[in-house]
Amino acid sequence: MTKIQRKIGPKFGDKDNSIIKNDFKPRLYEEQINFDQMRIYRLNRVREQLKKNDIGACILFDPINIRYATDTRNMSMYTMHIISRYVFIPTEGPVILFEYPKCEHLSEGIYTIDEIRECIVWDYFSNGELVYPKAKKWAESVDDLMKQYVSENKNLAIDVLDPAGINSLKDNYNYKLFNAQKFLESARSIKSKDEIICMKASVKNAEKGILLMHEKLQANMTEEELWSYLHKVNIETGGEWFDARLLSSGPRTNPWLQECGNRIIQKGDLIAFDTDMIGTYGYCADISRTFVEGGKLNDEQKKLHELAYENVMFNAQLIKPGMNFREFAEKAWRLPENCFDNHYPCQVHGLGLCDEWPFVAYPENNYTDYSKGDFSGVFEENMTICVESYVGEVGGKEGVKLENQYVVTRNGLELLSKIPLNLI
Repeated sequence: MTKIQRKIGPKFGDKDNSIIKNDFKPRLYEEQINFDQMRIYRLNRVREQLKKNDIGACILFDPINIRYATDTRNMSMYTMHIISRYVFIPTEGPVILFEYPKCEHLSEGIYTIDEIRECIVWDYFSNGELVYPKAKKWAESVDDLMKQYVSENKNLAIDVLDPAGINSLKDNYNYKLFNAQKFLESARSIKSKDEIICMKASVKNAEKGILLMHEKLQANMTEEELWSYLHKVNIETGGEWFDARLLSSGPRTNPWLQECGNRIIQKGDLIAFDTDMIGTYGYCADISRTFVEGGKLNDEQKKLHELAYENVMFNAQLIKPGMNFREFAEKAWRLPENCFDNHYPCQVHGLGLCDEWPFVAYPENNYTDYSKGDFSGVFEENMTICVESYVGEVGGKEGVKLENQYVVTRNGLELLSKIPLNLI
């Protein structure tokens, strides 16, 4: 029987963490991905940022950052709001995963993990009035780790931490704390070839769900009924969750960012959506399309759709590696004046395990005020990005949301999302 190396999972008694192909259906493109190569690339990217910024170690609580650095996951949504899982990564030395109690077996055999220990949990849900004593115990364990593996460097980076944890460190130990998110966002911005294959799998599965929504769309169904088809495909293909519920119909498409509800879709309605889908291998598929019930746009809808299409296509052809964000923003497509105050929060953003840096905002005051965004960065080869458009008149009846996903190559952008922008 053929053996394949799995991405995440216990060893199942096999020293090389392999399982039998006949027992598990392979994910899309799984045979093309060198998971250990991808894992070490991502961990090295994190450590490069720590060294570059003279950080002795980082402690990561955000499950997406843990996933990036170690390729392990466990109850991602739960641990986003309950601090109960974290990883210690020194610039040099062992990577120690502190796993949720009784879950140490879940990450056995993962190449990037040197040691697994039970985490110290101090949230109120689990500990009630013992929060601060438990947080102090956690801080003591951090001090022990820093003394053992970091020596003289007192610079410690942490991504997400509550006041009990921060105060227990600051009040009892002489560490200088830094925001690890900056370092992780920078690390995550440049993708390896294996990461790009993972993303292509996620996008392809998302487009399978998009086409199913297009097929099932009809008047008298609710927005939530239509949205459920994308969820179905995501779970069936090994995906994980959605960062938002952005599907709206008819008058709820303007202004944008109204999440889907139980509104009944009417004949001739526009249906706009943004997938924000954390899909296969944990990678995000972020694609926006706008359909019309009945398949035929009226004149007003057609005008909006054509403008949004032009917006995405024009901006995509501008981007080349080495172009800075300020130059892009100055040259970018201009929204009609009567649509500007309804603009999307950004023109371009990065993408990986979720929406990531960079974030290229709209200049304000008729494209003259650059003070509200950071335009200092540059597009680099192997960034994966999304080019966004929302076009809807202020006070208008409907709006159109379009978005394509790309990888930056030496020659410009390679399109990852293949469903046509003008599929209606």
